[in-house]
Parts: sequence; structure tokens; C-alpha cells
Amino acid sequence: MLQGKKIGFIGSGMIAEAICRGIIKSGLMAPKDITMNDISKERLAHLESELGVSVGSDNAETAGKVDILFLTVKPQVIHKVLDTMATSVTKRTIVISVVAGVTLAALEERMPGIPVVRVMPNTPIAVGEGMAAIALGQLADEAAGKIAAQIFSAAGKAVILSESAMDAVTGLSGSGPGYAFVIIDALADAGVRVGLTRQQSIMLAAQTLLGSAKMVLETGEHPAQLRDKVTSPAGTTIAGISVLEQYGVRAAIIDAVIAATERSSEMGKK
Repeated sequence: MLQGKKIGFIGSGMIAEAICRGIIKSGLMAPKDITMNDISKERLAHLESELGVSVGSDNAETAGKVDILFLTVKPQVIHKVLDTMATSVTKRTIVISVVAGVTLAALEERMPGIPVVRVMPNTPIAVGEGMAAIALGQLADEAAGKIAAQIFSAAGKAVILSESAMDAVTGLSGSGPGYAFVIIDALADAGVRVGLTRQQSIMLAAQTLLGSAKMVLETGEHPAQLRDKVTSPAGTTIAGISVLEQYGVRAAIIDAVIAATERSSEMGKK
């Protein structure tokens, strides 16, 4: 699906680099067909050396010559960036934005007649285990959605949904790694408290969450079913779960996702 196409990135930070690595590592495209733009010469030199991609600083030039254009800049500079290249984007180009809080309508207004796709990835994309939610603009067809899904699936998993769900996605998977890191840190502290070393505790905690997540994804079983399988009558696991329920850990996580979702909605209205 990507053979013979060229990809450009406007903004080459960590998310852009992670997406690019996924594309190259999976063999979807060759480095020579990818151009990464940034204002930092040092950053571009690193990417050229590390990934073998083409680099540049002329946004309009890159926007006008690629088939798929990624907008991977900070939200506070997106309007300035669009000023430099919006009119150069051709109608055959698919624009994929990962700019947080910027709606499809806002992008389509600046780039009329261009198919636009909005994506909310999360930070584990940097290690090939990201979760990306994809929303299609008015002119983005099923083929555009498949292209976006193929690219982001190269560095994790991807799902296509309506833009109205993006705030909820932000609250759950966008902010979710932060919750997971808190849980891993707490488990590691607990390990130290009961006599393990810090290094041992972190490894045990992180691998336990990784393995548990993999069981959910690969077995297709409901998390509650998997929990029941490891919870023996009067055993150690139910003793621990009883304390979690006593302190309202489940409710706290639910409230955290709700708070993050509401905050995302507030930020999108600014």
C-alpha cells in the first residue's frame, strides 16, 4: 500500500522519530523515501545519521513533494507551521496530524480540499508498543484510514474511531502510560519494603504488567476472568486485591481517566 509513495514529517521530535523507526523497521518504506523537517540542524543531523532518511528545513518544499505528510509539531506552533506550508500541500497528499487538541475541522479549514487524518498515539510507540487512535476527516476515505492504520500498527496497535472519542482516548491511552508508571513505581516501592532490591523490584513490577497486558491481548479473555484464574480461595492474590478494593484503587483509576478526559476537552476548546 505504501510502495512507490513518499512520506514527509514537519517536526522531527521523539514521536516523529518513533513513527519513522516503525515504518523503516517493518519494511513499509525505505529511508530514502522519507524526508524529515525540523528547525534544529543538530536534530536533523542525528536523524540523517541514525535512520538514513533525507532531511530538510523548507516546510513548503517537503509538503509539495510527498504523498503522505505528517504534522508532528507542538500544538503551540501548529498555526505558524501551517502558514509556511498549507498552500503547498497537493490534493493527492494525505495529511496525518498527531498535534494534540487540534481538530480535523481546524486543519481542514487551513487546507481546503485536502484529506486529513487525526491520530492520537501514546509514548510507548517509542518502543514499538504504542496505541494509536485514528479519526478520518471529511475527505479522508477508507484507503487513507488503512494507510494510517498500517503505519501506526508498525509500532504497536491502531484503531479507527470517530473524532468525538478523541478526548476519551486521550484520558485512557494517551495519559495511560503515566498511570502505568505510577503503578510500576508503587509496586517497586512495595518490593523494596518487603526486602527486594530496587533493581529487582522495578524489573519484577514492569515485567509483571507487561506480561499481564500481553495475556489480555493475546487470549481475548476479559481481565476479570484472568484475575479469577490467578485468585485462589484464601490465597495471597485475593488478600492483596482485598486491600486494593478497601483503598478504592479501582475507583481512583476510573476517576483519573475521567479527569484526564475532561481536561483534554477543556484544552481543545481553547
